[in-house]
Amino acid sequence: MTVKYLLDENIDPEYRVQLLYHQSDLVVLMVGDEGVPPKGTKDPEILCWCE
Repeated sequence: MTVKYLLDENIDPEYRVQLLYHQSDLVVLMVGDEGVPPKGTKDPEILCWCE
C-alpha cells in the first residue's frame, strides 16, 4: 500500500520536495494541485474529501 500525503496550502512546498527526496515512492499532493480540493477549501471539506 502506497502512503499518501495531502499537504495544506500553507505548508512550504519544500516539505514535499524533501519527503520525495528521502522516499520517492510516496504520493505527496498539496491543496490546490490537480485532482485535489482547490486552494481556499475549508478544513472540514478537506477532511470529507480525504475519507
